[in-house]
Amino acid sequence: MEGTSTPAVRRDPYEVLCVSRDSTDQEIKTAYRKLALKYHPDKNASNPEASELFKEVAYSYSILSDPEKRRQYDNAGFEAIDVEGMDMEIDLSNLGTVNTMFAALFSKLGVPIKTTISANVLEEALNGTVTVRPLPIGTSVSGKVEKQCAHFFGVTISEEQAEAGIVIRVTSAAQSKFKLLYFEQDANGGYGLALQEDSEKSGKVTSAGMYFLHFQVYRMDSTVNALAMAKDPEAAFFKKLEGLQPCEVSELKPGTHIFAVYGDNFFKTASYTIESLCVKSYEDTTQKLKEIEAQILRKRTELRQFETEYRKALARFQEVTNRYSQEKQSVDELLKQRDTIHSSFTVARSIVTSGTHVSNGSSSSSYSNKVPVEDFKDDSPGEDGSSDGKDKSLKKKWFNLNLKGSDKKSG
Repeated sequence: MEGTSTPAVRRDPYEVLCVSRDSTDQEIKTAYRKLALKYHPDKNASNPEASELFKEVAYSYSILSDPEKRRQYDNAGFEAIDVEGMDMEIDLSNLGTVNTMFAALFSKLGVPIKTTISANVLEEALNGTVTVRPLPIGTSVSGKVEKQCAHFFGVTISEEQAEAGIVIRVTSAAQSKFKLLYFEQDANGGYGLALQEDSEKSGKVTSAGMYFLHFQVYRMDSTVNALAMAKDPEAAFFKKLEGLQPCEVSELKPGTHIFAVYGDNFFKTASYTIESLCVKSYEDTTQKLKEIEAQILRKRTELRQFETEYRKALARFQEVTNRYSQEKQSVDELLKQRDTIHSSFTVARSIVTSGTHVSNGSSSSSYSNKVPVEDFKDDSPGEDGSSDGKDKSLKKKWFNLNLKGSDKKSG
């Protein structure tokens, strides 16, 4: 698995790719692809140093190809770059069966996985040994391409068609994974890779397209900050439009141009339909595309500002939520203490029969026998002026006891 892992000793990315700091995106991409092809492990199986150089080239390109990471590096160097958020690219042709199965599983689960183009395909194109089939403007061709292989097509356009604009689109009703590639002619007669579009799922099909319309068009890279999004689900919304990246080529000159469909499935062949068309009869659609992308760019700027406001509001919300929990706990505790104090006034009272001393549960008298209060009610007359019947009975009972005691004593 080859990827953008951090080298042990990091060199200046501009130095690694042999480009200047004011190089264009296209110049950086061209330099990267030449060096990646030169040091690719497939071509240097017995040279471990080449493998390390390949990783260094890939790591440097991962910084300079991302406008935000490039800006951060230019301002503050490596310290400003979140290395953990780097996207990984894997070469399926260089993976074993087990690793390929794991990669396929993660892709099936929705984890964006970038894949590189096989070095064999790039080398054959660079040497000019590929078979190129014609694809006339206004026609389509369907086919199946093996994994990590490519079908090449030549699209010849006139001066009028070039001025109007050209669109190349590929779709797959089988939802196959593929790449749409555009090659430019090299000085030695071969073809060098200039543009690459990965297929994206759109409804019930997967598709990819290149739009040469004489104004800046954009492509959506769904893998941008994918790992960061996984760590922070809310970032998935705010970073969603960050994947909108400008295409390096916006127009084609008259002549024949080479495109290819690259099979990017993990195990099986990729089914596809490729078509080329002139946009002369699609002027309304072209204008709508220009307007909607302008709106998306404005919305992206608005979201960047709104994210700052949202983060501040969220922090404030967290602060007041914590305050709410603390205040609620404090109020509950105060009310609990109040209830405890109230309960201390409801303890049952009792009386001690030593000079009828009354206490709330304790007695200072040495005589500790306690008798219910009801047994010591005063002999008060009733409503009819006589004593209560019960009191009379008690008096008689005690009187009789005394008499009995007196009789015994006299006897």
